[in-house]
Amino acid sequence: MIEDNSHMGVIFDLDGVLVDTGWAHKQSWYDLAEKEGFDMSDDFFYKTFGMRNDQIIPKFAGRGTSSEEVERLSQWKEERYRELIAENLILPPGVGELLGDLKRSGFLMAVGSSAPKANLDLVLERVKIWDYFNACVTGEEVIEGKPAPETFVKAAQKLRLPSDCCVVVEDAVQGVEAGKAAGMPVVAVTTTRDRSALSAADIIVDSLGELKAKDFAKLLKD
Repeated sequence: MIEDNSHMGVIFDLDGVLVDTGWAHKQSWYDLAEKEGFDMSDDFFYKTFGMRNDQIIPKFAGRGTSSEEVERLSQWKEERYRELIAENLILPPGVGELLGDLKRSGFLMAVGSSAPKANLDLVLERVKIWDYFNACVTGEEVIEGKPAPETFVKAAQKLRLPSDCCVVVEDAVQGVEAGKAAGMPVVAVTTTRDRSALSAADIIVDSLGELKAKDFAKLLKD
């Protein structure tokens, strides 16, 4: 039994959870597909959303890709994504209030994202929520991206907490799978997928505004 919140952590995914940026990722993939002559569909986007680019691009290209080509395509896609969000970043309703409640309640917080660090820096600085977080793990820091658990395991390590003392907050199927594989309770938010796709999560909400710090404490104490 965990006795107080200072021994608890919450690890948030970035895109689609802390910020409304799924639309920009989708548009940047479509723009890259048009530029390179690849096929792209909404179904492909949602099936791969939450994975790292080096996992997505070979599937996206539909053929073998060299590491140099993966890097070139990934760099173009991410630069396009940052262009799209630069003036259109949206903090979803309830995010600031939940982060404040968790911080006041003594929780440690981290970001565990497949995104490059440049994306995370831009987003968190622009929406002014950097100060809530004690640690972050980005795509460059892991060998195996989501749905492998490495991202969240490393985030817990950076918080100096056991994995079973942390809750994951995700919106992607791969992210939910990664959190469960890490041995962590998972809260899913339906910003990019419907409830049926996220059914493996312990709690499913339509908005982070539905949650309070006590809900996270209950998940870890039960």
